[in-house]
Amino acid sequence: MQTFQLSGFTERLIVRPYQYHDYMNWFNQYSSRKPSVHLYDEGQVDMSMCTEQWFYDLVNRHQGMAIEDSLYVFGVFNKSDHTHLGVIDVSTLMRENFHWGRIGYTIHNQHWGKGYGTESVKEVLRLAHTELNYHRIEAHINIDNSASIALAKKAGMQYECIRKGFIHEFGKWTDYLIYYSQSNE
Repeated sequence: MQTFQLSGFTERLIVRPYQYHDYMNWFNQYSSRKPSVHLYDEGQVDMSMCTEQWFYDLVNRHQGMAIEDSLYVFGVFNKSDHTHLGVIDVSTLMRENFHWGRIGYTIHNQHWGKGYGTESVKEVLRLAHTELNYHRIEAHINIDNSASIALAKKAGMQYECIRKGFIHEFGKWTDYLIYYSQSNE
């Protein structure tokens, strides 16, 4: 089976696709989340369905989507002790003449305030532009999600616009902010 193995490294972090051996680390960090502190913090999650086999199937689905060029999922790990810190994904919106994608990011709330989000998003943006051949990457952010807005700005993304009625969320059509990163090539 063909596999997707693209990894990136920063001073403190490794960003890479999940592997089967990540299960306990992944499970323990999701299980250790603190209660939610705001609307966009998922906080503690029910992990009862997340068996080892469930995780293996997830890894296989991620691999398949990466090979199809539809979604790339990167686990974020501390370089020194390999603790799972969060996840970043890049989804393909359109290729052809656009090479356009969307980035999403989550750092477990027990690891907030240490700059891991900014550092890992910068690295995934670099990989998306240089290795995955995306010209433009967008972050689609709720207007009142100040933490995500701050992270996008710190990672060097530029504000572009408000997309009106962009997504059906919370029972209504919701406006989103668009931040973007664009390659120079």
